[in-house]
Amino acid sequence: MALGPVLDDEREDRAHRPWWETRPFVAAVILLSMVPLLYPPIPPLVDLFGHMGRYRVQLDLHNSPWLSQYYGFHWAAIGNLGVDLLVMPLGRLIGLEPAVKLIVLAIPPMTVAGFLWVAREVHHRLPPTALFALPFAYSHPFMFGFVNFALSVALAFLAFGLWLRLGRLGKLRLRAMLFVPISIVVFFAHTFGWGMLGLLCFSAEAVRQHDEGRSWWRSGINAALHASVMALPLFIMLAWRSEAHGGMTRGWFDWDYKWTYIKQALRDRWKWFDLASVAAVGLVLLTAIAVRRLTFSRNLLFTAMVLTVGFVILPRTVFGSTYADMRLLPYVLATAVLAIRFHGPTHLPLARVLAILGLGFYAIRLGGTTVSMALAANDQKAELEALDHVPMGARVGWITDELSCGHGWRLPTNSHLGAMVIVRRHGFSNDQWVIEGLNLLDLKYRAAGKFASDPSQITRPSWCRGRGGWFVNAALYQFPRDKFDYLWMIDPPPFNPVYVEGLTPVWRNGRSILYRLD
Repeated sequence: MALGPVLDDEREDRAHRPWWETRPFVAAVILLSMVPLLYPPIPPLVDLFGHMGRYRVQLDLHNSPWLSQYYGFHWAAIGNLGVDLLVMPLGRLIGLEPAVKLIVLAIPPMTVAGFLWVAREVHHRLPPTALFALPFAYSHPFMFGFVNFALSVALAFLAFGLWLRLGRLGKLRLRAMLFVPISIVVFFAHTFGWGMLGLLCFSAEAVRQHDEGRSWWRSGINAALHASVMALPLFIMLAWRSEAHGGMTRGWFDWDYKWTYIKQALRDRWKWFDLASVAAVGLVLLTAIAVRRLTFSRNLLFTAMVLTVGFVILPRTVFGSTYADMRLLPYVLATAVLAIRFHGPTHLPLARVLAILGLGFYAIRLGGTTVSMALAANDQKAELEALDHVPMGARVGWITDELSCGHGWRLPTNSHLGAMVIVRRHGFSNDQWVIEGLNLLDLKYRAAGKFASDPSQITRPSWCRGRGGWFVNAALYQFPRDKFDYLWMIDPPPFNPVYVEGLTPVWRNGRSILYRLD
């Protein structure tokens, strides 16, 4: 009997939704998040090119007479397989490079959709302030090329939206059954995303339990029991780590780095632009505190606080995976912004202003990211013309510049560009990560010595002092010419030309140069 009036109320509510809550608008902002990635043939994300080298090995190792000389590959149940698994069928279907672009292109809209779904479930409508969280789909971790992590976070927020919805509808048994396989999928995408999903669901369930009249202590216990349905990957992880003996954990409570990560939450190319964007997000949060008409959802605010504790506790490196705490920070800020709502009924004049400002902020960030990626893509396209002069299976040692002695702001998008030797020439490149338990690539060609793996390709000019590092002149002096066929210098730091005497240049592009080793 009551169903009819409820449906009538919902239809009336839909008919009077403000423009930022309409389905066409939501679909538009989700699709707009793909714009920065449409032009580049390969997303110019820092680490992505190194990952693509590994993808080529896993796809073609047994079909390539060259790759099998340099690399091996073994599958294992590790929590870092998101894009690796997707590339296998899609890469064989449409080719590796289009497959990578398509997969990475899907991550920002999935992230934006997850943000908006969470906000809708918590507030029962879409607050205009949620638009200020959307630029975090292109946060520092994503721009750095942590694609497995970024994919797992996108999945985690989508799953969190489902968790909230099923909890709101009281379908707890169905939720428990669904989140066993969901947690496994997120875990295999990346362990950190699974951990974040657990924190999100635990904190939200604790608030829901407390809202039903239970004490915080009892609510926490009940929430832990509900979230325990996602614990199965813990046993997979224990088995994985028992077989992996490498991968250090270090950098606990390094406050200087943590403060830097806050400022770098939207780091890309222009420091003033990125810092101003983070400051704008901070201003939105302060406005929500200062303006009486605005407040925070206890649900998402508590979730943001739990994530903040995770950020504080996490070390800088976990199991050999660097920037562990940095990866979490942008999503702490995004969750805090998503928590903002109106105190009482929506005040439409203020809501319209906030919606316009939020949409403008989102558009400006997307525009800046689009230009930045286009610039990087054009630069990389010009650099990759060198591969036209490299034969199949060649051993290519390469070096590039650690920008501004490691103190620069612009992301070093060419730090793994040389891995395209593996992707397009099935050759050897000295930039692959060799950390046990971190990925599934095995290094066979160890004759290159110091130039066998990452970070041998990243060098510094001779005047950089104080932090140590791999100086370009020392690298060129120690370069084992008899172990390589080519030396490729991609926008290198200034160096002493005496160290390249006797090498035959076969291609140039500005400061970049490809030498043949006769």
